[in-house]
Amino acid sequence: MALRILALETSTLDASVAALDGDRLLGQTHLDRQRRTAQVFAPAIERQLRSVGWRPQDVQLVAVTQGPGSFTGLRVGITAAKTLAYAVGAEVFAVNTLKVIAWQAPSARQRVCAVLDAQRQQLFVADFRRTGEHLAEVSETRILDHADWLAGLTPEVAVTGPGLSGLEDRLPAGIAVVAPACWTPQAATVGRVACLEYLGGARHDLWTLNPRYYRSSAAEEKLGGKSVPDAAGAARKVTG
Repeated sequence: MALRILALETSTLDASVAALDGDRLLGQTHLDRQRRTAQVFAPAIERQLRSVGWRPQDVQLVAVTQGPGSFTGLRVGITAAKTLAYAVGAEVFAVNTLKVIAWQAPSARQRVCAVLDAQRQQLFVADFRRTGEHLAEVSETRILDHADWLAGLTPEVAVTGPGLSGLEDRLPAGIAVVAPACWTPQAATVGRVACLEYLGGARHDLWTLNPRYYRSSAAEEKLGGKSVPDAAGAARKVTG
């Protein structure tokens, strides 16, 4: 029997839940964009499990996007993943949202830059290189102003992600754009990436897993002190 995975994607407004047997998708459910809350998410998980004939205790791995993305959405997803994993004795596995987006680009694209809206005329950005079935991070997730990101684009890198919305007309000539149908991160992809990395030996700890926001909230920035989660998920103070 392959690894039974429940995957959650809550980093964008188009949240989804998926059940996978290894890397094989059994079913995926998309949530109402206006009702992406913990109260709605829990029943959606229950329905998805029921639709594939699973009981909660059948789940072996709960995969979830860790960030970047919506602060509220990430909190909902991480909390749901940790709660379910603890309740049923499953393991939990977190995946970078931009890696999920890059993974959805056609396999012919060897270099991919994934972008997500960071508000304030900025983007969350990460670059990846494909080697076989693996996608290696070439640059860490960072925040760039629109103008700086556009100025740094090169033709050998394909661009993808919901952060492109509204920027298409500003892209330099010769830049390859992945089809918009591939831009939105999907729970099914979260599950597939988690499966590959988990079977490759990677592990995440339920007790230390937290969202990675990659920036402070507007309220924190107004206070002058920025609580930013580090790689381990712990908060560190940044003064600006």
